Amino acid sequence: MEDSMYDEFGNYIGPEIESDQESERDNEDEELNDRSDDDGAASEGEQGPGASNGWLMSKDDVDMDNQVVLAEDKKYYPTAEEVYGEEVETLVMDEDELPLETPIIKPVRNLKFELGVKDSSTYVSTQFLLGLMSNPSLVRNVALVGHLHHGKTLFMDMLIEQTHHISTFDEKSEKHMRYTDTRVDEQERRISIKAVPMTLVLEDSNSKSYLCNVMDTPGHSNFSDEMTAALRLADGAVLIVDAAEGVMVNTERAIRHAIQECLPIVLVINKVDRLITELKLPPKDAYHKLRHTIEIVNSHITAASSTAGTVQVVDPVLGNVCFASATAGWSFTLQSFAKLYVKLHGIPFDANKFASRLWGDYYFDPDTRAFKKKQPASGAERSFVQFVLEPLYKIYSQVVGEHKKSVEATLAELGVTLSNAAYRLNVRPLLRLACSAVFGTATGFTDMLVQHIPSAKAAAARKVEHIYAGMKDSSIYQAMEECDPSGPLMVNVTKLYPKSDCSVFDAFGRVYSGEIMTGQTVRVLGEGYSPDDEEDMTVKEVTKIWVYQSRYRIPISRALPGAWVLIEGVDASIMKTATLCNQNYVEDVYIFRPLQFNTLPVVKTATEPLNPSELPKMVEGLRKISKSYPLAITKVEESGEHTILGTGELYLDSIMKDLRELYSEVEVKVMLPP
Repeated sequence: MEDSMYDEFGNYIGPEIESDQESERDNEDEELNDRSDDDGAASEGEQGPGASNGWLMSKDDVDMDNQVVLAEDKKYYPTAEEVYGEEVETLVMDEDELPLETPIIKPVRNLKFELGVKDSSTYVSTQFLLGLMSNPSLVRNVALVGHLHHGKTLFMDMLIEQTHHISTFDEKSEKHMRYTDTRVDEQERRISIKAVPMTLVLEDSNSKSYLCNVMDTPGHSNFSDEMTAALRLADGAVLIVDAAEGVMVNTERAIRHAIQECLPIVLVINKVDRLITELKLPPKDAYHKLRHTIEIVNSHITAASSTAGTVQVVDPVLGNVCFASATAGWSFTLQSFAKLYVKLHGIPFDANKFASRLWGDYYFDPDTRAFKKKQPASGAERSFVQFVLEPLYKIYSQVVGEHKKSVEATLAELGVTLSNAAYRLNVRPLLRLACSAVFGTATGFTDMLVQHIPSAKAAAARKVEHIYAGMKDSSIYQAMEECDPSGPLMVNVTKLYPKSDCSVFDAFGRVYSGEIMTGQTVRVLGEGYSPDDEEDMTVKEVTKIWVYQSRYRIPISRALPGAWVLIEGVDASIMKTATLCNQNYVEDVYIFRPLQFNTLPVVKTATEPLNPSELPKMVEGLRKISKSYPLAITKVEESGEHTILGTGELYLDSIMKDLRELYSEVEVKVMLPP
């Protein structure tokens, strides 16, 4: 019987004993009493000022050893609000929710693709510049166009050096800054890729200041879409031609495109010194070379104007031809050169009449001291050769020949004296110093712009008629024709420039009427907008406005008609061009016509991310590429391939570089589609 009450291990398995049941009851009663005591103590602690909260006790609590806290009530660490404060946002992330490559707090992107400048001070104050900007009659909007390597960027360097406290030429390395080539790849390739504007205050020969908005455009034929966007904003085209190379393929294209946009053309024959130093032409042959270049330009203008109906010519006598050497820092027209003779000799004769005799088959007879159309018996050369080219040849030959005494004598004849330290310079710096001292600033170029390029107010009627899609009898059309600052706001956006982190873009455009201000709410009308179909329309707020100065920006609070401005906050819905107008306006608003390009994107390439999971990043980068390049087309084929269409190999190469390094930052494979 006793053996059945124990198992094989000796454990008791029989019926319960009364003494064990009584002891269990006693233990249960003690636990109930302890719990009731703890609850009472806890309730008392909550009512008191020094109430305890779990494991972390306040200094007023006592008898810590006897305090009983359940495991689920223990508080091991303080909360994030207690550590960082109530105003700090705290996020609790699940484990392994983000991949290891993605940081929890992303660093600020600061891509080094643009060049900046520390000292951006000009010779005039910002208030004076803004004062000129508010008067459309004193504003000239032009675009520098021409063939590749004909000197457009260096010509801009010359104008910038004359208006800023900046030296664009390094005397030690004898290299130019190329100020408007703001991108790193532009400096490395030695070509311009993007059209970049500068707003300069230039003085004419009468010391009157004008505000000149100048856009430096690329000369490569692949980037002609940048020239199209620049000509849309401009009131005139400055055609720059290399004196040695003459008229090239992109020169003809620029002439046709400027006439297609109904813009007047002025001519700058650049690199005239190449006829002296490289081709080593005699002055007589150099004159015929320059004359032939002007005749070729006129023939192309006439051919392109046959469809437009208006024919214009460029002629040095008219004052719309400028001779220059951007590398040496000088430029002049016949009128400014004639004024130089008046200033030098102090004889009060008519400079304009003298300038009219300095071109063509005019000869100066020293016996009668008069100009004749027949060559005199003395065998004198044409007046342009005698009075313009021979002094220029003399300066160059003596400076290059490094004959100090003869250089001093020649410069003294021209009323210029240089220091002894200047003569210890190398040839190119000395040549720049001597020519800038003789010819002065680009007053002749400014006179040419003032006389032959209409002001922003004078050109508004023709410009609006060409680009506005609305009716002529509307109040908006009349306000744009008159450049009315109190009229409805109308801004034509043709370019988008990326921010420093390439996440968003700033819109660059021209104000035609009204007044755009920071904090203003505007309607952004896309290219697909019409009063009947308002789908392509968004409402945005203008957060900032700048005057875009290539490598730096001047912040402004408002801009009036005729001004070129850079606008922040409105780029989200813009793909190529856009129209900005008031948010609430009763009358129907039409858009400015899209850009009319003179070429087509005919070269196609297909792209694919190396890592398929990064496809969304590449698609977002392609969308930004379409914003940055006016003529680039990105689309998805029926096969699912993402293709890019461009104008040429160099164009696509620049696109792929931006796609990989700036806009998507993913490895992209490139293949030619079948």
